[in-house]
Amino acid sequence: MTDSNEPDGLHAKHERNREQRIAAIKRWVAYIQSEPPEKWGPQQNAVVDDQLEAAQDAGTSAAHKQHVEDVAAEIAEVADDDSET
Repeated sequence: MTDSNEPDGLHAKHERNREQRIAAIKRWVAYIQSEPPEKWGPQQNAVVDDQLEAAQDAGTSAAHKQHVEDVAAEIAEVADDDSET
């Protein structure tokens, strides 16, 4: 039981979705740590490109698109730094 006005079923669904996202992130981290960047890099680029395309189709603002591109560039930069160490 929560203090919110949301039905408990919706809260449970949100919590379950959150747990699934965290589990997926952990699987991705384990994967990129076990595989060379040459393997997962193109896969990551495809995901980012698809996200950008979906954002364009959704009619998002140029500022939001730029934010997504900036975050993708930061992720790529961190990945490059990690692969060099």
